[in-house]
Amino acid sequence: MVKAAVVILAGIETGSDLGRLVNGLETSKEFADAGDELELVFDGAGTRWIPELENETHDFHGLYTTVKEHASACNFCANAFGVADEVETACVRTVDEYDGHRSISSLVHDGYEVLTF
Repeated sequence: MVKAAVVILAGIETGSDLGRLVNGLETSKEFADAGDELELVFDGAGTRWIPELENETHDFHGLYTTVKEHASACNFCANAFGVADEVETACVRTVDEYDGHRSISSLVHDGYEVLTF
């Protein structure tokens, strides 16, 4: 079994950001559908996607919901980008393993392949 950590870093401002998000969600879905171990991490400006994707009218809400159970968000970044309340309302767990951030090192040490989008 593969262990994959998909990290969404893309912001919400541009079309290329949206493309990176969608590719990250599709990649996450592919791993989940294969029964692989998956961590979907919203980090940095990527935390701003959670409230966007929670909106049922968003074009990629459905794709997001297929992998949401694997999602977490960096606690520090959710606060820094002003979306901590929305992340909590979305029931996406926040993680603060290293200086308030999600530890990428721990994922590597736990055998995850880390893919960034």
